[in-house]
Amino acid sequence: MTIFKHAGIARATRMAAVAGAVALAVSNVACSQDSSDLTINPTVFNMYLESRIQRPADQATAEESAAVRRELTDIYILSEQPRAAELSKDPRFVAQMELQSRAMLAQAVASDYVSRNPATEEEMRAVYTDQVENAPPEFKARHILVETQGEAVALIAELEGGADFAKLAEENSTGPSASTGGDLGWFPPDRMVPEFSAAVQQLQDGEFTKAPVQTQFGWHVILREDSRESTPPPFESVQDVLKQRVEQEKLQSYVESLR
Repeated sequence: MTIFKHAGIARATRMAAVAGAVALAVSNVACSQDSSDLTINPTVFNMYLESRIQRPADQATAEESAAVRRELTDIYILSEQPRAAELSKDPRFVAQMELQSRAMLAQAVASDYVSRNPATEEEMRAVYTDQVENAPPEFKARHILVETQGEAVALIAELEGGADFAKLAEENSTGPSASTGGDLGWFPPDRMVPEFSAAVQQLQDGEFTKAPVQTQFGWHVILREDSRESTPPPFESVQDVLKQRVEQEKLQSYVESLR
C-alpha cells in the first residue's frame, strides 16, 4: 500500500482542507445574513485563498483576494440557511465530514512522522546502490508492427530467407518508427509493454523473433540489435527521488506497526 499517494486519498485530503476551512468559517459567521456583517476568520480566509490560487496568500493580487472573498461570503451565507442545519444531520453528510476530518488528521500525523524521521544520506545511498546493482540492461531494437498475425508470419519467413529487416519495416510497419526502419533506439525493459519487453529479453543480440509477438498495438516482429549495461544517473541527480522513497518506506513501516 502506498500511503497518501493514492488519488482517492489525495482528493479526500484536498476536499478536507476546504471543508475544514469552511467549517471553521461557519463557526465565526455573524447571525445576520447581510454580507456586510460577516466576520471572516483571517486564517480561514488565507487557507481558502491559498487553495484557490495555489500559492501563498501574501502573493495574491487584489483582484484574486476580492474574488475569493466573494466566494467565501457565499459559502458563509449558504451554510447559515435553516436548511443547512437540517442537511448537516443527514447520516451520509455526517459520514462524509468524518471521513474528511480523519483524512486531514491522518495526513497531519503522516507529515509530522516524516519530518521527525527524515531520510539520512546513508539510507538514500543504500537504496541507490541496490538499484544500481539490480538495474536491468538496456537494449537496442527494431520492430515491424502489422495488424494481423498472418502478416507477421509472412514477414518472418522473408527475414529467414535473408530479407533486410530495416527495409521490411519501412515498407510494411504501421508504427511511427517505420520511416527509420523500425529503429526504437536504446531503452530499458520497463519502457515497453510487458509482452514486447519479455520478447526482447529472450532474444540474443542480432536475433529476431521466430514467432509474432502480440501486444495491445498489434503484431510485432522484433530484432534485438544490441544490449549494454545500464548507466546509472549520478546520486546527486536522483537524491530527491531517493529521499521521497526512503521516507515513504519508513512511513509505510510505521503504519504497518500500528496495525
